[in-house]
Amino acid sequence: MTVLSFFIPSVVPELNCWQVYRVKVLLIEDDKKIASFVAKGLQEQGFVVDACRDGDEGCEMALEQPYDVILLDVMLPGRDGLSILRLLREKQLRVPVILITARGSLNERIEGLNLGADDYLPKPFYIDELIARMHAVMRRSGGDSASVLRAGDVSVNLLTREVKRGSQMVDLSAREYALLTCLMRSPGRVFTRTQLQERVWNYHHDPGTNLVDVYVQRVRRKIGDDPEQPLIETLRGVGYRIRAS
Repeated sequence: MTVLSFFIPSVVPELNCWQVYRVKVLLIEDDKKIASFVAKGLQEQGFVVDACRDGDEGCEMALEQPYDVILLDVMLPGRDGLSILRLLREKQLRVPVILITARGSLNERIEGLNLGADDYLPKPFYIDELIARMHAVMRRSGGDSASVLRAGDVSVNLLTREVKRGSQMVDLSAREYALLTCLMRSPGRVFTRTQLQERVWNYHHDPGTNLVDVYVQRVRRKIGDDPEQPLIETLRGVGYRIRAS
């Protein structure tokens, strides 16, 4: 088994992208190497990860953008992790927060939990343990209703990855699922082909490819989209969006 710095690779069967819910994660970690390992490990499992290495910047991102879970180091340049946590809770932001740090004293853990942290994970740790803890805090904080996206009669359960049109199950591939959830998270927002390639395939736009268009057609076919009143709308020359209710 190969050890990568602080983060030890998975010792349980690897999860495929389609086996985990696709959530948006904010990672605030000042160690560049550690942050890279964690971000890469989560992205390989289908998570969307925004990472920053400065406490002030991380605090601003946490306040201005919606995240499903925040991974927060305690020792940071600028504003420290505990003060970020305190501010989030003072502003009544209930986003789940997992504190991660090399400092694991009892008093620090107690302080973090008393300030409103949902969990505490000392370094080093397994990526699989981190993912399991993320699952747990999301279930505790949001319940089933917070884990379901809805657009028209299409629903996506982010925890189980079940996609339904009405009461009928829809079988999507990993990329189809990622594309649909990306659109459904922001009803009415137009995504360009470049933005969808970056978010779903993690690479920059190739003007010579029709990859996005092909996958949109696949998703439309599988969910039984009505061409007269499509759930996934096309804005010619621009991109795609989910029709706002």
